[in-house]
Formats: sequence, structure tokens, C-alpha cells
Amino acid sequence: MTELEIGDVTVDVVFKDIKNVHLSVHPPTGRVRVSAPSAMNLETVRLFALSKIGWIRNTQRKIKSQERETPREFLERESHYLWGKRYLLRIEDHYGRADVLLGHNTIELNVPMGASFEQKRDLLLAWYRDALRTASKPLIALFEQHLGVEVRRFFIQRMRTKWGSSSPARQSIRLNLDLARFEPECLRYVILHEMAHFIVPNHNANFVALLDRHMPDWRLIRAKLNYGPLAEF
Repeated sequence: MTELEIGDVTVDVVFKDIKNVHLSVHPPTGRVRVSAPSAMNLETVRLFALSKIGWIRNTQRKIKSQERETPREFLERESHYLWGKRYLLRIEDHYGRADVLLGHNTIELNVPMGASFEQKRDLLLAWYRDALRTASKPLIALFEQHLGVEVRRFFIQRMRTKWGSSSPARQSIRLNLDLARFEPECLRYVILHEMAHFIVPNHNANFVALLDRHMPDWRLIRAKLNYGPLAEF
């Protein structure tokens, strides 16, 4: 990957075996990415990105103005989200164990007496990770059947600029941990999107047709995901 600086805009450039150049601006930070044909030189890419600088800045402003939650402090009755539903946090610090229990409207965080902010955060993030992994497995199996592909491995991690990524050569996908906070349909969309790249490596008309076939309302779901409130940990 190569970086270009165009004024105050940083552009990630990736050269691929593709025919056309593709420009995208990614939530949640507004990172700019250009996928360019391998034969294209860097100066041509720079001129292309420069010609789109107005659109890039306008899109970045929209992304950066989206609603953000206040930074999490892991205090009693603090709001947290799971699968699009809001829960109030309950802190129980008189237990010797460390675990998380989901109630009807609460997430109960059981921590040892005197647990630090980092301990509470890591415990809850581990719980989110388990929830996301459990929810992902049947969706991956479903789209393996529908798309006729196989996912050998999938990873979950916190990402700043994308909701997922894929490596068709390795038959693997990566999912953003924050997907556990959004409606289940958002996870379904991201998994489909990444697995579809096993068949179509770019975002051309064939790729769009593939998404249309398996999830006709994917554009609405993508908008919900990209412009929903962002978590602050």
C-alpha cells in the first residue's frame, strides 16, 4: 500500500489486477482509499484523486458529523448496545468472579472488588467478541451454501476505517468487533459483502448484482451501518 498526501487529505493507494480505478471514503474516520490497475502510475492516481477532492471532502464532512456516543466510563446505568438494542449497565463488584450477564434491559458486569477501567472494558469487549463470533458462524455457513464458497477462517478485531475485509486467496474474512452493537442485519450484510469478494474481487456491476440477488435491501442496511452512532471506548 502507498500513501499520497493531497493537501490535508491522505489517500491510501492499492494497486490490483483490475481494469478501472475505484475511489472510496470509509467510515468511521473518513479514510480515503483508491484501488488502481497495476499498470497505472502513481502520478495518474494522484491526478485522479485530485479531480475528486471536492467530493472526498464533502463525504468526509458527512462521516465526521455523524452522531458519536460519549466515551464509555463503565459506570452504573451507562448505556450500551447489543444487536441494536439499548441496555443499561449494572456493575456488581463484590463478586470474586469476572463475567457478563444479559438481562431484559440490562447488561450486568460482574467484576472483582476494585476492578480498573481497563479490566471492565476488556471484560465487556471479550463478551462482545464471543457474541459476534456466535452470531457469525451460522451466517457464514448460510452464505457458503448460497454463494458456493468456503470460509476457512474468520477473525474479529476492532477496526477504525472499515466494517470488514476479506482475503479470497486465504479464504478468510475479518469482521469489525463493533458490529455486535448494530442490528443483526448489519452483520449479515457485512458477511455477505466480504464473502462475495471471493467471487468478484472488486465492486463492479457483477458484484452489485450478486448483493442484489442475495440481499435486495443491502443499500438501506449499509446506510444504517455507516451513519449510525459510533462507539467510543
